[in-house]
Amino acid sequence: MDIEVGDLVIRKSHGGDIVFKVADIFVDDSQQIHCVLKGLHLRLMADSPIDDLQRIDAEHLRNEIVRMETMCNDILRRVMVRRSREREQVELRRSEATKKFTFFDLPGRVLHLDGDEEYLKMCLKTYDHLNIDAEGRWAEEAKQADVVMDLLAEFRPDILILTGHDALTGLGKKDLSDINNYRNSKHFVAAVKKARIFEPSRDDLVIFAGACQSHFEAILSSGANFASSPNRIFIHAYDPVFIAEKVAFTPINKTVKQMRKSYPCLWVANGETKIRNLFRGV
Repeated sequence: MDIEVGDLVIRKSHGGDIVFKVADIFVDDSQQIHCVLKGLHLRLMADSPIDDLQRIDAEHLRNEIVRMETMCNDILRRVMVRRSREREQVELRRSEATKKFTFFDLPGRVLHLDGDEEYLKMCLKTYDHLNIDAEGRWAEEAKQADVVMDLLAEFRPDILILTGHDALTGLGKKDLSDINNYRNSKHFVAAVKKARIFEPSRDDLVIFAGACQSHFEAILSSGANFASSPNRIFIHAYDPVFIAEKVAFTPINKTVKQMRKSYPCLWVANGETKIRNLFRGV
């Protein structure tokens, strides 16, 4: 069966565990045909011999989409329940004198740079469902450092998301500490450093950066508040959105602490992050 760019495939040698889209086809030095793969719902890049790939059928694709949408909708439901409980707690603490004022949510504003245009569209739709003011720009991982400062100056966000695809290369499995063994981690590091030149304060600009299997230690060291991924595990397309939501809706008088229990793909730099966001009165 011929494989073409744009096909949705699985890797036979991995038991078909992940659905990928074929992003490119090339011939390696030994004249073997390989494909560059991007996860359909995971922020992962991979290479594979073309002979190891198998196209998925319509039923497989339908099941994958239903699974992903079910997971996303479940998280959205839990987010809304959490917000409702937080508002109830605020109302209980309000004095009679302040109850004549109307309170409303003013979440932090998000700027999201994504190396995958399709993922970006999915994320922007989810931000809208979550009532978060978000600007999105598609920028290849290698070019994010070149554009981030101008975009920060234009949009002045509270939260910056720098993501796309990443992965360990074949050699990287032997040395996790060498950033050159990662596809795009060095680009995320460069973009975070540029953003920190623009805004050094980790409280005034909260940065999430990384993708599947990224060198999260290097990303945190470069100035990010959040990074993926400890133990080089996979993260889903929507994971950065839900982390941004948690940060954006944290009250001004509270801190966002380590959230590894709820989000095992992510870690928080320096234990906690203060945010200016929630419950402004008029």
